[in-house]
Amino acid sequence: MVDPTAEALNGRCLLIVEDEYLIATDLARALEERGARVIGPAGSIEGALSMLGAHQQIDGAVLDINLRGERIYPVADALRARGVPFVFVTGYDAWGIPDAYASVPRLEKPVSAPALVRLLR
Repeated sequence: MVDPTAEALNGRCLLIVEDEYLIATDLARALEERGARVIGPAGSIEGALSMLGAHQQIDGAVLDINLRGERIYPVADALRARGVPFVFVTGYDAWGIPDAYASVPRLEKPVSAPALVRLLR
């Protein structure tokens, strides 16, 4: 059976910020298989901000909220300032996310690739 999301992200440049190697590589592979060009994955806030500075075109981002005890919100703020949409991929419940980010789409780990693709389209 053909995957209906197989080319859903063609031409899109997506940033992945995730500190768990296996999750990061699974996310990158799933997005690349659907046509995206992946930036990263970055495993830290510093790394993610550096990647943001180095790339003019970023069409969307996948952000883990907790990176080795640091919260991702400085990266989320930088993305918002550039008008780049993003989604949180996290183990946190919605009540653990500050009100300023309540409208951000959130997927719980483990992430379903089709659900992620639907949010990033």
